[in-house]
Amino acid sequence: MQAIRNWIINSSFLESLGTFYQTVVFIYGTTLLAVYAILAIMSLISIRRYLKKNASVDYGIILESPLAPGISVVAPAFNEGVTIIQNVRSLLTFNYPKFEVIIINDGSTDDTLEKLIDEFQLVHVEYAFREKLNCMPIKRIFKSTNSAYDKLIVIDKVNGKSKADGSNAGINLAKYDYYLCTDVDCILDKDTLTKLIKPFMDQPTEVSSKTGEDNTKRVIASGATLRMVNSCDVDGGLLIRARPPRRFLPRFQEMEYIRAFVLGKMGWDLINSVPNVSGGLGMFDTEISVKAGGYDSKSFGEDMDLITRMCSYMKSNNKRYAVKYVPLTLCWTEGPTTLKVFGRQRSRWARGLAQIMSIHRKILFNPRFGRLGVIVFTYNFFFELLAPLVEFGGILFYIYLIITGQINWPFAIILIVFVYTFSVMITTLALLWDQLSFKYYKTWGEVIGLCLMAFLEPFLYHPLILFFALKGYFNFVTGRKHVWGNMQRQGFGAQPKKKKGKDEPTPEVNPA
Repeated sequence: MQAIRNWIINSSFLESLGTFYQTVVFIYGTTLLAVYAILAIMSLISIRRYLKKNASVDYGIILESPLAPGISVVAPAFNEGVTIIQNVRSLLTFNYPKFEVIIINDGSTDDTLEKLIDEFQLVHVEYAFREKLNCMPIKRIFKSTNSAYDKLIVIDKVNGKSKADGSNAGINLAKYDYYLCTDVDCILDKDTLTKLIKPFMDQPTEVSSKTGEDNTKRVIASGATLRMVNSCDVDGGLLIRARPPRRFLPRFQEMEYIRAFVLGKMGWDLINSVPNVSGGLGMFDTEISVKAGGYDSKSFGEDMDLITRMCSYMKSNNKRYAVKYVPLTLCWTEGPTTLKVFGRQRSRWARGLAQIMSIHRKILFNPRFGRLGVIVFTYNFFFELLAPLVEFGGILFYIYLIITGQINWPFAIILIVFVYTFSVMITTLALLWDQLSFKYYKTWGEVIGLCLMAFLEPFLYHPLILFFALKGYFNFVTGRKHVWGNMQRQGFGAQPKKKKGKDEPTPEVNPA
């Protein structure tokens, strides 16, 4: 045994390999920290510009204008009987002049459809539509006999085993130029449509002085910040008071979401390089979405896949485009409180990322696709896809150094303290900047309590993220089957009650 240990230590090959690996990891880590720092700066600039630009905006002009664009709200539902009624009521109360709500009952096996029929006085109707996107067969279409619910359309279809298939069915019936895709387990702000349609209306017409051609950037999608609704006060489908989640797992997710949206998405927004619009809340140009093929029902990361194909379509047709993000929190979604559901969610996200990078590999490093290929895909490849693999390899390498007695403890401790401090600083910056700008929490005690989670994240939360990411990659490589499972809902209330022993929902949205 000692001879083997000595051979490992004295092996020139392993020594050279170790030196090379340390160099690569050092360059990788330094670059990653630099990118995060730059993103933080870009985010601050982007949010300040947004606040300055919209400080004196009168949204009443949009609400009163007969020219306000129509919006179709598309929300797939699978076994949502616990919360479906209050969530649909919430969707019907948007403060916007022209919209429709399309609920897709995607083959639910519970009482989702029966509750919708009874509550909203629905009857089967003949409804003419053109199937623009592929989806499983639509069995029936319902409308209400009550004029109070004339904006509501309910589709009953064969289960497509994915949210993407349900969304495509809704888009097939959408009659307006823009659609909002969301989850029925989400609580949306009443001004969501107004705030998300504004970026589409903001782009001025730009005509080239040389060719006379229209050079306007066409906004093809917009998104906003999401938070956890766990522990918030909700009444009748409306958010009464925002609170940080009480339970540890959703509390970590709240911190992660704010960091991902406020620093990540808003940073990329500054240079028109937003990587994806979250599946839980996103508004899209219907025409471009349909021409790009809509959602891919076989994709495990359908939200990022859709944006990738929409951007790719625009570049392939030499059309200028923009994907915009607003820093406002417009959506509150239930986060999983059990490791079982949380693990399924995160493994799915990781598998989806690997799948997208594989399917759209021609875009990677390809200048023909502009920012999409040179910035978005390059970043996602090096710092999203490879990050778990590099980190896991680093852990194994450190174990090897410890076993062989080669570790430089003073240097290792300094490095760990630096990375830990940087991580806490970035997260704290995001939380404080969000509170200073928008004040979603009533007390600073709630904010400080959330900031303290950043000190625990590297030890309790991040290892889970790493494990489930690696599991997702393994499932992708081995082709393991995955289906859109039944996520039991806790439901919302003015004073949420904790229930033990039940799987809770997972928002089908990747904050990163």
